[in-house]
Amino acid sequence: MKTFKEADILLPGKEVNMEKWSVIACDQFTSEPEYWEEVKKFASDSPSTLDMILPEVYLEQENHEEQLKNIEASMNKYLREKVFTEYKDAMIYVERTDSVGNVRAGIVGKIDLEQYDYSKKSTSFIRATEATVAERIPARVEIRNNAVVELPHVMLLVDDAGKHVIEPCEQEKEHLPLLYDFDLMMGGGHLCGYLLGKEEKKRIEKALTFLADPRCFADKYHVKNRPVLLFAVGDGNHSLAAAKAYYEQLKAAHPDEDLSEHPARYALAEVVNLHSPALQFEAIHRIVTGVHVEDLLSKMNAALHIKKEGKGQTFYTIYNGKKKKCVIERPTSKLTVGSLQRFLDGYLAQNGGKIDYIHGEEVVESLAREKDSIGFILPDMGKEELFPTVIHDGALPRKTFSMGHAQDKRYYTECRKIRK
Repeated sequence: MKTFKEADILLPGKEVNMEKWSVIACDQFTSEPEYWEEVKKFASDSPSTLDMILPEVYLEQENHEEQLKNIEASMNKYLREKVFTEYKDAMIYVERTDSVGNVRAGIVGKIDLEQYDYSKKSTSFIRATEATVAERIPARVEIRNNAVVELPHVMLLVDDAGKHVIEPCEQEKEHLPLLYDFDLMMGGGHLCGYLLGKEEKKRIEKALTFLADPRCFADKYHVKNRPVLLFAVGDGNHSLAAAKAYYEQLKAAHPDEDLSEHPARYALAEVVNLHSPALQFEAIHRIVTGVHVEDLLSKMNAALHIKKEGKGQTFYTIYNGKKKKCVIERPTSKLTVGSLQRFLDGYLAQNGGKIDYIHGEEVVESLAREKDSIGFILPDMGKEELFPTVIHDGALPRKTFSMGHAQDKRYYTECRKIRK
């Protein structure tokens, strides 16, 4: 069975203002309610995906039940009023121009959740790239429980150095039907989508089949008898985990029914080549507060055999206004962030304190000036490290890397029915 395949994709009709329709992923700008208030004002007089999602900035509000009912009502209203046009058995070639002008290409289709497992030591075709926080799943499952359609912000990465899966679509796009072409709101860049034809879909299937061949996989990663990893979840880990959890709950609630063709077995996602020049990995740094810094450093030095110079996994500490280089002599992970995170998790569990995850070295430097605080500056992760690390170590520590700035994340555009 194919892991990635055609889907019955819903798009708004031509009369809908697409700039007002498309909204950034719900897990962005979680500390900036003013961003979402601006989105509300901008999209208020037009059909919008904003009506069918719950931005996480509002998760703690008391009117939770009302929010869920409004989402369900909006989905049913848009279906009833025929806001959508359905494209049967479709795949869409997407070109996303980000906020600085880079073009990221992808293909939208559906994945089989039977071939996805988000557990740490998963051996499935589709695997999470970061540790899944169980507490973040129920809220998303609750939305999906009553939803009649899904809106994806999931991005799957494929390790296609030869550029055989996605990139050939660019040469064919002038012959393909153009489905949408518009500027994204709030400085998000631009989005184009083209409906792929039968021959392109066959070529994509053939290219993915080659990448999924166990012999090809073993040669590429220099491994033997390891289960094939075809797709790594680059963005939307928790949303995809929620789709999987909902599907498993559905199966458990209907043990005597054949759900093999149920729409909830699948999830809409965009596949992007790991080797796209527009795809940039940025480090996410750490700030630890409420700790005895000297004690933490002493135990860290003992656990990881920290040196001041040399080759190996390297990071920097910032405290008392000083920045110091640290080289790990005894790593516990293939990645610097993995070795450090494992130590910090253990230390904080035993000694208390709080950890936060920070974009930007300057912010870490500022926060590390506070009493009983220490910052950790981590190196950018090389894209070539992602698949080998997930294959050998399983899902990476949470907040290992970020793929671009918040405004460059995936916007909700395509939808799909998830109920019969």
